[in-house]
Amino acid sequence: MQMKGPKILRWALNLFRREETAEIDRELPFAALLFTLLSASGVTIYESWKKLCSISLLPTFQKEAKEIVRQVEVLGYDPLTVMYRRANKTRSKNYREFLLGYVSSVRSGGNVVNYLKSKLRSIFEVQSASAIRSIERLGTLVEAYAVMLIVTLCSYILFIIFATTSVFEPMKMSGTPGISPAIVCVLIFFVTPMVSIIFMVIAHAERKSNLVGLRRPYYAAILPLIIVSAFTALLAYLPMLDFLKTPQTFPLVTTVCLLAISIPPAIVYMKIAKINSDAENSIPSFLRDVTEARKIGLSPEKSIIHATKRTGYGRFTETLQLIRSQMEWGVSLRKIFTNIKRKIQTWPVLVNFLILVETIKIGGGSAAALEILTDYSEKQKDVEVNKKSLLRPYVILAFIWSILIALTTTMVAMAVYALTQISLPGATALPLEVMENQVNLFSIGIILQCWLSGFFVGKVNEGTFAAGFKYSALLVLTAYISLLLSQNFLGGMYGIVT
Repeated sequence: MQMKGPKILRWALNLFRREETAEIDRELPFAALLFTLLSASGVTIYESWKKLCSISLLPTFQKEAKEIVRQVEVLGYDPLTVMYRRANKTRSKNYREFLLGYVSSVRSGGNVVNYLKSKLRSIFEVQSASAIRSIERLGTLVEAYAVMLIVTLCSYILFIIFATTSVFEPMKMSGTPGISPAIVCVLIFFVTPMVSIIFMVIAHAERKSNLVGLRRPYYAAILPLIIVSAFTALLAYLPMLDFLKTPQTFPLVTTVCLLAISIPPAIVYMKIAKINSDAENSIPSFLRDVTEARKIGLSPEKSIIHATKRTGYGRFTETLQLIRSQMEWGVSLRKIFTNIKRKIQTWPVLVNFLILVETIKIGGGSAAALEILTDYSEKQKDVEVNKKSLLRPYVILAFIWSILIALTTTMVAMAVYALTQISLPGATALPLEVMENQVNLFSIGIILQCWLSGFFVGKVNEGTFAAGFKYSALLVLTAYISLLLSQNFLGGMYGIVT
């Protein structure tokens, strides 16, 4: 028992270090890009570190930069010595190689800008490969989740057979405990949701969202959640509402309640996602227009104004019009960037804008520096497009398993009921009311499970649980319609009128 405490502490420490390493690797391409652009504009690496101290969009590197600056200015160490020491302390292989390579390049008298360009290209290739591996891990996670749902479905089928037939009466007579309704409720409403939550936690650790400060969808869910909770309490304590708890009505009531919770935040999220998705898709073209205008001799400010006049950027056009109007009124670039952060929440776009602003303010925004920024932005867009295309099939899989679990459970329940109406050895006729109650219980469990699955799918596909409101609403509708159609179709086929 005494060893468990240190083991838990070591496990927590290792988990923290892995997360810190992952954050360093995630921010490294942008930090390396900033170093490359500023070096191409004649800024030293130490001045670049000092610049990073004020960039909150890269919090891990901001912390690293403050430590490097502290050791140089307070302790009096040489910047290269500090970078060499930080390289030996970091757990990130990519960051270590970046620092050691830079120190070696400076000490050998090499061309630092060429080294940074080469290293940036290498970092991008590593990031692309890492994105593919991440998708493979997410695919494995989704497949494991699908297996869990299959096991859940098999459990549902077994419980239906146990609860609706007397085939297993000899087992009960021999002392084998039966399966009580309480056990079924624990499985449906506690065990299965808890397993889904565990999978969500794993997906949260594996998949990061590009959206920062995303709170509005969650705020939009608070009021519907309070209303539904109050309605549920009234439903439980007011006898006059008992008609809503009948087997024919309660699944519909459950579906409406879950939709009421999901639809308002889903609408809010889709509006935010549309703006930010258009920004992610448009930023490479915008930067390309700025770069090409800069090449023909326009000033950086006029190049940006020229690029904002282009149409076809979707919702991102509103942000570009705001940029153009503010620049024409003489608002500073840093103030404009602060205003952009109020409209755009996607992290890569904000970092690209920030790097563009810093490059222009410090280095004058040379065409060569802007070309580097544009090339990387275009490559980053290709990686994101590839990632989304590879993850899209898993969304389709979620709808398939929602339909199958609804159809299979209903089919088994009604088939068992039909079989018990036949005089077979070991089988007694099952009352219709018992079958309806069983179908009602499992229907509610299926609808709830599909609602939770939506948040898992949203996290895997779009990187944020806020996207889960949209998928939850769609999966709940899919499950309810599948249950309704299957019960009506199979009920007619077996001659069951519910």
